[in-house]
Amino acid sequence: MSHSGDFAPTLILGAPPPQPPKQAFQPPPEKKLPDPESLSFTGTGGEYFRIWIVNLLLTIVTCGIYSAWAKVRKLRYFYGSTHLAGSSFEYHGNPIAILKGRVIAVGLLIAYYWAPKISIFAGFAMVALLGLVMPWLIWKSLQFKLHNSSYRGIRFGFGGTVWLAYYTYLILPVLSAFTGNLLAPFVHQRIKKFQHEESRFGRDNFAFHATVGSFYKVYLIALGVFIVGTIAIVLMSGGLLGGLKSAGGLKRGGTSVMMSIFLFMAIIYLWAYTVYNIFTTMLQNLIWSNTSLDRHQFMSEMKWSTVVFITLTNAIAIVLTLGLFTPFAKVRMLKYRVESVTMIPGGTLDDFFADSAADVSATGEGVTDLLDFDFAL
Repeated sequence: MSHSGDFAPTLILGAPPPQPPKQAFQPPPEKKLPDPESLSFTGTGGEYFRIWIVNLLLTIVTCGIYSAWAKVRKLRYFYGSTHLAGSSFEYHGNPIAILKGRVIAVGLLIAYYWAPKISIFAGFAMVALLGLVMPWLIWKSLQFKLHNSSYRGIRFGFGGTVWLAYYTYLILPVLSAFTGNLLAPFVHQRIKKFQHEESRFGRDNFAFHATVGSFYKVYLIALGVFIVGTIAIVLMSGGLLGGLKSAGGLKRGGTSVMMSIFLFMAIIYLWAYTVYNIFTTMLQNLIWSNTSLDRHQFMSEMKWSTVVFITLTNAIAIVLTLGLFTPFAKVRMLKYRVESVTMIPGGTLDDFFADSAADVSATGEGVTDLLDFDFAL
């Protein structure tokens, strides 16, 4: 029998011809996220020194009035020297608004100084007044600072309510004081939560994810390091003093005793200063590594050893130069802190910035004349 005749019935009946084999389903390739973007700081000590020395001299000549313009010059330089994804930040603060805030702040400070001299009641009343007005001042200062900061033409902003400001900056600290500051880490976490979650870029609010437990952990680590180090210093100092006494090097009320006490206090102070820098380093890493904006996460990777080295060498240089190294010290530390922060994009940054700009242009900003009370804070 011929094999060709086997296909005739199927062709006559109109059966479909044989189909090619189906290919396996292949999902679309995943869209590659942009690489992490590290912040950079291009300012130099030499450039800032020229701004700093002029600001200092004009502030002295004008009896402090120029300090408002000095602040604007300084912040515009620092903002303009800070870059992210190829663009720099901008500061738009109005010196007149800053000066108004400082005049009010100086008035409050003068009243705080003279009130107790009038009467004890006036002194207590002034302290109570400052305590009541301080949360509002902090809230307005945050609004001013964020509203006058921008990136790629998009303004930052700060929301919140006056009630939330009083809860964060008055009620919680008072409760912490009644517990012997056992609630200090909890209060600190609530303050950073308020500051970050009420801050926004365009219409997108920042998010803050650090827990109260993580703040307690940082506090306990710093406290434990300080206690262990202090005990070690005391034990070593006791052994050294005992050796000197047995060798006849210490006399009652002698110069050697005073020098030993001074050296001991200097070492304790230096150790406390070192632990403080360790503490602040851990805090920055904790706070910024738990901050995000929309889909974009931030990460801070400061090293406490580097912070301690920069701080100590800055202090030595400032003393040796009679303060003239101050602007160089400021730039050294600021550069390290800024460049330790990285943004990890969760999507295309250009699209995000374009959407934010469109939202802001459609909504507008109603806050235009705020007072800056940072001098009092």
